[in-house]
Amino acid sequence: MRRGERWPDAPAHNRYALAIAVLALTASAGALAQTCRAVSPPYTVALVELYTSQGCSSCPPADKWLSKLQTESPLRAIPLALHVGYWDYIGWRDPFARHEFNDRQRLLVGRHGTAYTPEVFVSGAELESWAQRDSFGAAVDTINARAPRAHIDLQANWLPPAAGDTRHRRLAVHANWASESGGADPQLLLAVKRSGYVTDVRSGENGGSQLRNDHVVRAWEGPYSPHGRPLQVEIAVPADPGDATLVAIAQDAATGAVLQAIELGLASCDAAADVPSQGAAPK
Repeated sequence: MRRGERWPDAPAHNRYALAIAVLALTASAGALAQTCRAVSPPYTVALVELYTSQGCSSCPPADKWLSKLQTESPLRAIPLALHVGYWDYIGWRDPFARHEFNDRQRLLVGRHGTAYTPEVFVSGAELESWAQRDSFGAAVDTINARAPRAHIDLQANWLPPAAGDTRHRRLAVHANWASESGGADPQLLLAVKRSGYVTDVRSGENGGSQLRNDHVVRAWEGPYSPHGRPLQVEIAVPADPGDATLVAIAQDAATGAVLQAIELGLASCDAAADVPSQGAAPK
């Protein structure tokens, strides 16, 4: 077409179809713009894992410690409360316990170690002196000073609820990640945590107590191995009230050592911002 000329007028029905297509593209672009996203920083974020149980009489002080971690002084750390179920037989069944957390703790402890509660790991290494402020702070600082051994670009959004399921919400997750450590066998774990749970414990070692639990892991998916393409997966999350945070953890498969971690608050992730999902990814 030469300058000064214009396209001949299209039939009315074609102009209508074109307008609909433009509106659809505009809506799609707006949805993608609303998608929640977080990118891992140029330092290593410390992952703080507390293995705890509502059936353990020595655990409530550790639970309180974890709750206050990021309120007393901001840390470059992500706290997680992983409730184990091996104390359920004492008389109280922990409603947050999952066998995956028992397995995770056993991996971190190693073949010759002993799993117990409360037990704290910082980026995969046990820290017995977690209750000592200086010791804990030094452990986190040491992790932060390391160059990251993985990069994670994390996006997520809530999906419309599945028909007939009022107990869960569906979360679409898109993770573009890669290990930067040639010697590691990298895997990615996904977790969703919530805070503000209050439980009236009616039996067991803490019977008669009211316990508050924060940073409780309510969904745990993976491990996923890299396959040369972004990870796209849907996660079913218990439809509890309150905040929710998505956590992605890059780890070494053999030892559970944490290569990098990142968190993404989900409060503002609009359900209309639909990240395309291709179903469960291979693990």
